[in-house]
Amino acid sequence: MQNGVMMQYFEWDMPNDGQLWERLQADAQHLANIGITAVWVPPAYKNMVQNSVGYSPYDLYDFGEFDQKGTIRTKYGTRAQFDQALQSLHRCNISVYLDAVLNHKAGADERESFWVKRVQEDNRYAEISDAYEMDGWTHFTFPGRGEKYSPFKWHWYHFSGLDYDARRGESGIFKIQGDGKDWCHSVDHEKGNYDYLMFANIDYRHPEVVSEMLRWGDWVVQEFNLDGFRLDAVKHITRPFIRHFMHSVREHSPRSLYAVGEFWKYSEEDLTEFLQDTQEQLDLFDVPLHYKFHEASVRGADFDLGSLMQDTLVSRHPSLAVTFVDNHDSQPGQALESTVQDWFKPAAYALILLQRSGYPCVFYGDYYGIGGRDAMHRGVIDTLLSIRRKRAFGEQWDYFDNERIVGFVRTGEKAHPGSGLALLISNAASGEKTMNVGEAHAGEIWREATGCCPGEELQIASDGSAAFRVPAGKVAVWHRAD
Repeated sequence: MQNGVMMQYFEWDMPNDGQLWERLQADAQHLANIGITAVWVPPAYKNMVQNSVGYSPYDLYDFGEFDQKGTIRTKYGTRAQFDQALQSLHRCNISVYLDAVLNHKAGADERESFWVKRVQEDNRYAEISDAYEMDGWTHFTFPGRGEKYSPFKWHWYHFSGLDYDARRGESGIFKIQGDGKDWCHSVDHEKGNYDYLMFANIDYRHPEVVSEMLRWGDWVVQEFNLDGFRLDAVKHITRPFIRHFMHSVREHSPRSLYAVGEFWKYSEEDLTEFLQDTQEQLDLFDVPLHYKFHEASVRGADFDLGSLMQDTLVSRHPSLAVTFVDNHDSQPGQALESTVQDWFKPAAYALILLQRSGYPCVFYGDYYGIGGRDAMHRGVIDTLLSIRRKRAFGEQWDYFDNERIVGFVRTGEKAHPGSGLALLISNAASGEKTMNVGEAHAGEIWREATGCCPGEELQIASDGSAAFRVPAGKVAVWHRAD
């Protein structure tokens, strides 16, 4: 969809009130009105505890339908409420992407005994013990669901490692031993081998596991009429399985399926390698761009704005990058905290929402607030979304040629009367930059849209150029005055 926008519809500190799906249902028309075309919903299935954000998955088939782990509903509500929310979104022509946590399972129903070797935290290839027998929580029987939707039960041999020896009460990283047991090698090489992340690590070398997870993928798409996935922690999952999973769900889906993966790493080269290894079966979040925003916000005038887009995924793979400012992992208090400071956040949102490349994602916390506190950026995000819908069309010409003031223009299209814009970002003093929006705009009167230059207007010269102004430390967006 042209000028599509995704919204991540959750943040880490949301209340455990079971009301998110009802709020989302009531919000569907508003989201459509402001230009949101897809919603990324949190992991909606049963976790090991009710208050979990969703990344400690217990039963991928239980969306708040069965009495398991001491609750029927999830943190976000019941299955019936989830169904109703998705139906409301679809009536408003908003796509739904489910957060799929496929790397690990948590909260097993029973303990099992098996052999392991302990490995180093910082080098998972380095074994620091001989093989010995331990007890681990690895047997998932799903007593509340029984065999509805799937008869599959998980055992120790369906996993490759875990982090707790229940027999001795010891924590660590324990590599499960047995025929064909090993870490998967087509994963990120951080910590030697980053197959293991947390809880009971799913072994995608096991054919029963692969068969069951492919079955779940087909089931969940058809059961909920999904439009796609956000795949969690893909740098820890073997890449052949990622390819296989996406081929399978697309082959069996009655509609086109979208997918974006979370590969949390600063290096654009590593993200590019993943895209190649998975045959570009999914987009990736532009983590390098997020860290550029964070660095620019922290360093202020000491950051070279001319380098803002360098070494980012969107600059290398514009059609495969999901651009974002912050998310639930980067928000304050989280392990990956790298929050973009408030003064720079409007500029970051203006860049991802108004540039031609990338698929922008708006964070719930930036629009609705974190932990019940009001969001200070909702107004400017609404303004930028409106400009995206009406003005952000045509070719883009970049002016990232200065350390303190940078910008770009969109030339507009005849099919969208009044379209075209000029964006400027300053991290220091106020100033002007002469940019060319195209001769088609000659003689037009333009004004600034975000309110940082109240009452100011300028006229586009006969060659399409104008000297656009931006105040100190602000973002300015200029477009035709009508």
